[in-house]
Amino acid sequence: MQLDSLLQERGIAFEKHTHPVTYTSQGLANVEHVSGYMVAKPVIVKTAAGFAMCVVPAPQHIDPARVAEVLHESEVRLATESEMSTLFPDCELGAEPPIGSLFGLKTVMDTRLKDDEFLVMQAGTHRDAIKMRRADWERLCEPLTAPITEG
Repeated sequence: MQLDSLLQERGIAFEKHTHPVTYTSQGLANVEHVSGYMVAKPVIVKTAAGFAMCVVPAPQHIDPARVAEVLHESEVRLATESEMSTLFPDCELGAEPPIGSLFGLKTVMDTRLKDDEFLVMQAGTHRDAIKMRRADWERLCEPLTAPITEG
């Protein structure tokens, strides 16, 4: 999976960084020296209709009831590791970039990310990150935007 190739093809400016291996979004914020609220964390959910990608700031957790409401579903659950390995075969498990459209998934963005000019995200591995303008990310993903985090 070459996220940087896709961004170049679409004419989207970005910075690619290689960093020490990290397995969490908050860890990515630490090695990239940015606030966790700048890190776009993908959370994959399963609904009766299929899978969707929720994108939230690293320190936040989704509120399943809010996500279900936004997706017009009676309930949602987190995808399993097995399901995620099938959905993102070219990515290291847990390092998928938060670009649902790249994987044929509907994307729902938490409103808290609207405040950031830039977003930092994993780029398919636990050692590569991409930094790009949030507005460019939104054009690429065409997310639904709603308050989907707890609290």
